[in-house]
Amino acid sequence: MAKTRVVMETSHGPIQIELEDDKAPITVKNFLAYIDEGFYDNTIFHRIISNFMIQGGGFEPGMRQKKTKSAVQNESKNGLSNAGGTLAMARTSAPDSATAQFFINLKDNTFLDRTQAQDGVGYCVFGRVVEGMDVVDRIKGVATGSRSGHQDVPQEDVVIRSARRADSPVE
Repeated sequence: MAKTRVVMETSHGPIQIELEDDKAPITVKNFLAYIDEGFYDNTIFHRIISNFMIQGGGFEPGMRQKKTKSAVQNESKNGLSNAGGTLAMARTSAPDSATAQFFINLKDNTFLDRTQAQDGVGYCVFGRVVEGMDVVDRIKGVATGSRSGHQDVPQEDVVIRSARRADSPVE
């Protein structure tokens, strides 16, 4: 089955992501709906923990939260691991609360996998970075602090300028 690719143009360079259409169909459909409507354009990576992950997809510059669609079912039972370079959906403590926010794992975070998660549910992996890990590495190195009641926020905005489907799916 062809896998969909997405390109995120960030203020630090491009990141190309290959989605797991077959293993996380609900999550990928949700993510692509946000992509297709331009939701992620001019959003920021708002949470960066250099030895863990970078999180984005929910805030505009200035930590202005965006309104999202309804939450989706958690597909963490898909067998994919929160390995370095993978994308997973961010959520609250409620298992089926993911909307638009996602994170890129900076290292193997298997404690987030369903099989090892404290809550028995874990976080749904739905893609992986196939080009641009050097960009992700640059992003993880930015200075962070507290802002608008949030921790680990970049002191200077790391902007997702645009996010779109790549020209065509790959086999």
